[in-house]
Amino acid sequence: MRICVLALDGVFDTGLTAMLDTFTTANELARMKGADVEPFQITVVGVRSRIRTALGLTMGVEPVRSVQHPDWIVVPALNAKMPDTLIPALQRPDVVEAKSHLRAWREAGIGVAAACIGTFVLADCGLLDGEEATTTWSLAPLFRERYPLVKLDDSRMIVTSNGVVTAGAALGHLDLALWFLRQASPELATLVAKFLLVDNRASQAQYIIPDYLAHADPLVERFERWSREHLSQGFSLENAANALHVHVRTLQRRTEQVLGKSPLAFFQDLRIQRARQLVSNGCDLDAVATAVGYADASTLRSLLRRKLGRTVKELRVEAR
Repeated sequence: MRICVLALDGVFDTGLTAMLDTFTTANELARMKGADVEPFQITVVGVRSRIRTALGLTMGVEPVRSVQHPDWIVVPALNAKMPDTLIPALQRPDVVEAKSHLRAWREAGIGVAAACIGTFVLADCGLLDGEEATTTWSLAPLFRERYPLVKLDDSRMIVTSNGVVTAGAALGHLDLALWFLRQASPELATLVAKFLLVDNRASQAQYIIPDYLAHADPLVERFERWSREHLSQGFSLENAANALHVHVRTLQRRTEQVLGKSPLAFFQDLRIQRARQLVSNGCDLDAVATAVGYADASTLRSLLRRKLGRTVKELRVEAR
């Protein structure tokens, strides 16, 4: 598989090196198992002859004009984790030039992929319009605002859609690299994951911090505060809207626009977050269920396992 990694100035060091190290490890293990040909031919390319990473390291790269119809172009993240740094970065001359090349490569039938904030680069040049995608969960509200034509599901770690692959937050670069490995050899992907101590993470949901996302919008932030004060009570959309002095449809529309989910779904996320904290602190499960508005401990136990993929015992062990 021929993969070109498109690296730009200010690239997130860990993202770039995590992908390169994963592919290199795969090639080394494949040779160790007797492969005659390395399964991955990796070339780092750029719009300039050298790049400077976010941590100040310099690296020589192949010019984009040298790209000879690879199977995939992969875009690692820029190290612009906040909206006030990301939005200007997307308009930099080198990024604009890179977006032009990405459109041309896609039109030529080459697959494109990106992780974390690299997904913003793909979205900014229209390659995700009408497609399903994921992105770093912390910037999902901004992504929804800027790219309403993209079918965003920020709970997922990897999303494939018509020759375009997107991956979630920062260390989603590892998950993206392992996705490529699975396309070549599921057995090799499993072996590499064991060598690198990488767990199978199909979802970002367990890492999302609901109240962090709520701060992206004043009304949603107020709804988040109201919700936390009423976790032990049954959810009522009408009560929430009345308390916030807005129409029910306004609250529904705003949470969908900012969070990509209904007010009830967000309320349930807050319940799960609070329950996880209390369980990790060793609180009695019946008391936890009461504190977050569930009738009995068995219901909460099942919900935690379904939402977090962990049992109560596992959550308590992790907290030690």
